[in-house]
Amino acid sequence: MDHADTEPLSEEIKIPMPWGHVSESCIIGYQDAVCDVNIVAGKWWGPRGKQPVIVIHGWQDNAGSFDTLIPLLPADIAFLCLDLPGHGLSSHYPAGQFYYIFWDGLTVVRRIVEHFKWKNITIMGHSLGGAIGFLYAATFPNDIDKLISLDIISPAVREVQKIVNLTGESIDKFLKYEHLTSDSIPCYSYDEMIDLVFDAYRGSLTRTSSEILMKRGMSPAHGGEGDSYHFSRDVRLKVPGLGFLSIDIVLEYASKITCEVLNIKGIPGMRFDRPEYYHLVLDKMRESASKLEFYEVEGTHHLHLNNPERICHYINDFLKRQTT
Repeated sequence: MDHADTEPLSEEIKIPMPWGHVSESCIIGYQDAVCDVNIVAGKWWGPRGKQPVIVIHGWQDNAGSFDTLIPLLPADIAFLCLDLPGHGLSSHYPAGQFYYIFWDGLTVVRRIVEHFKWKNITIMGHSLGGAIGFLYAATFPNDIDKLISLDIISPAVREVQKIVNLTGESIDKFLKYEHLTSDSIPCYSYDEMIDLVFDAYRGSLTRTSSEILMKRGMSPAHGGEGDSYHFSRDVRLKVPGLGFLSIDIVLEYASKITCEVLNIKGIPGMRFDRPEYYHLVLDKMRESASKLEFYEVEGTHHLHLNNPERICHYINDFLKRQTT
């Protein structure tokens, strides 16, 4: 199925945040030039008068990750696709503030839910977004009705020794990237940018999908003159991160989830350090979730973007079904 001509039927929105907004584009070193501060950006699909499904992308992706999937979902349901802080068109964190990606995402979703005063929410997330949804469902079990996770079951599980050993490397890399200036951030032509993204994802994205992600994943450089672009995401997101979880902690969170859950795993999908943990966490969730559906579907980690027609019927049925 060719999605090259997919035209988003969505509206750009900005949600105020203490440091900026979620969904605007900023780059460390030249925030004053290109960033509208204090927001998180998003794409609102469908009716504006309805509470939307909150949709969250993966690490270093953006809200465009769902541009091919959302048009295949029910038109009478609203969807709010977020750009997480530092991603897509959302504001970057100020200098000195670290990205704790799982925990930042959990807090951002909570801020947005409280900002709009939504109740009984539904979350759909891919990769990091699914992990954030997992944490939200476990942390606020009385405030969520449904969770849809795409090619992820929980936050990345790490062995305790690996968590400890990564700490120093993460801090040093963060400090290195924080000191980059605008003239040290590389710029590329449009074709070079698409080639870089296509190669970096190692077969997870098609070239067409790479172009879709880069619609909000790159920004014109040098004031928009010439064929020159840089990535819109914060370079500090390249840091491995702190705040990973051991399997014991993840299983305890899993035991708190009581909402309905739909989990779709790509085959081969994403590689995990300990693939056996996926079903271990899934089994723990079955004990407490009011309903759990699990499907394996042929595709890469970005199955939802490359081949949304393979999974949309599972999501449509799950969303349309009344919460038990």
